[in-house]
Amino acid sequence: MTIKKKKLGLKDRYHYLTRNLDWEPSYQKKEDIYPYEHFEGIKITDWDKWEDPFRLTMDTYWKYQAEKEKKLYAVLDAFAQNNGQQSISDARYVNALKLFLGGISPCEYQAFQGFARVGRHFSGAGARVACQMQAIDELRHVQTQVHAMSHYNKHFNGLHDFSHMHDRVWFLSVPKSFFDDARSAGPFEFLTAISFSFEYVLTNLLFVPFMSGAAYNGDMATVTFGFSAQSDEARHMTLGLEVIKFLLEQHEDNVPIIQQWIDKWFWRGNRLLSLVGMMMDYMLPNKVMSWAEAWEVYFEQAGGALFKDLERYGIRPPKYVEQCAEAKQHVSHQTWATFYQYSQATNFHTWMPSDEEMDWLSEKYPETFDKYYRARFTFWREQQEKGERFYNGTLPQLCQVCQIPVIFTEPGDPTTLSHRSHVHEGERYHFCSDGCCDIFRNEPQKYVQAWLPVHQIYQGNCEGSDVESVVRDYYRINIGEDNFEYLGSPDHRRWQAWQKARPATEQPSRAV
Repeated sequence: MTIKKKKLGLKDRYHYLTRNLDWEPSYQKKEDIYPYEHFEGIKITDWDKWEDPFRLTMDTYWKYQAEKEKKLYAVLDAFAQNNGQQSISDARYVNALKLFLGGISPCEYQAFQGFARVGRHFSGAGARVACQMQAIDELRHVQTQVHAMSHYNKHFNGLHDFSHMHDRVWFLSVPKSFFDDARSAGPFEFLTAISFSFEYVLTNLLFVPFMSGAAYNGDMATVTFGFSAQSDEARHMTLGLEVIKFLLEQHEDNVPIIQQWIDKWFWRGNRLLSLVGMMMDYMLPNKVMSWAEAWEVYFEQAGGALFKDLERYGIRPPKYVEQCAEAKQHVSHQTWATFYQYSQATNFHTWMPSDEEMDWLSEKYPETFDKYYRARFTFWREQQEKGERFYNGTLPQLCQVCQIPVIFTEPGDPTTLSHRSHVHEGERYHFCSDGCCDIFRNEPQKYVQAWLPVHQIYQGNCEGSDVESVVRDYYRINIGEDNFEYLGSPDHRRWQAWQKARPATEQPSRAV
């Protein structure tokens, strides 16, 4: 006698509510319904081998997320009602939020659009459902981030028009071009770029520093949305690993394609994270750890174990990874030096580190900071004290691929700028590194179309050919309020007024 189960288990229930709702087409060819599933060269032999990392039915998902929303918005309301902006470590910290809101939050929306699009192009039901769930997560993330940081817009400059700035401001073209590149790729490359390379390999280098930095600097609103998103990120990381293993196990011909994508997106992600390194070492009044330490923990140790595991599939560590091990000692200093001299064209303030902060940098970078950077920063600070604060009046050469100015140095020689060039169809293109040059050589037809801010400004396509007009009219940055030096800025003066009005026992900690 066969006894039927009275209650389905989670796995079986999930299978019935996702896979078993799929069907085979009868009057249309499958290749016509899913035209992008084959053009990248990826071979899928059995979609049923896809292991769903989420296993959340939609009713369970909404209940689970609703509970998190209640807790999140209770904290956000309490933060606002108690003037939480006055309890942060220092007003300089808010400039890190300006960088996050302009550079990261709109990319969350691009990720939402990307997963919604690529999910449509997979014939496997499991992959479609996974993409749908992550798309909803990404949309929730951008909403909660905007809500958490909107409170600061009432009290600090530079947070207005963040979505407008994301599409136009020169340094924000770096994260924007990263996601534009991924979204204009095929569906399997998109998953490799975002789910694996970004979400699995590099996401801890993005979210952990920002959320830890928020906690160390008294920003409970940002900490709370970070915790609320972290459970989602854990699922996304699981999806990223599942994507790679699934593709590698499907067919041996997929291995070289996946390897090339890993090389490309690791390098692109590494270049994008230079902004995070700058934030960690220079923009946080209360430091968490150095960028070099974060790279060692979250990539060299965790990533080393990951790629050792992937060796059995024929996957090696990303190309040029050894250059990153050396660059971790330099990248944050070089990036901050660039933003310091171009802060007339940013929506946040910059400053020179204090003696105490320079001593911390010397401790964290004993082989490089004092030797290559301390004298430069000390000189700039002395110039500022004489009323000659340095601003660079020329526009820099941009990399055709990552769109970062050519500011980084040669591997093995921190005194020489790294520059590569390549001639394609009679025109010369410029790059910041071997990694970006290789990416261009593999897909020149894609990157010759890049919209480079400096080129567009010089061509008069940004509502003016002089920097001031572009910053004011095209970027919508309020000159003298949102940009330039932090010391003496409206944000700085407002913070000083708040501190004078507070009892000494309530002064926030400013430990480095």
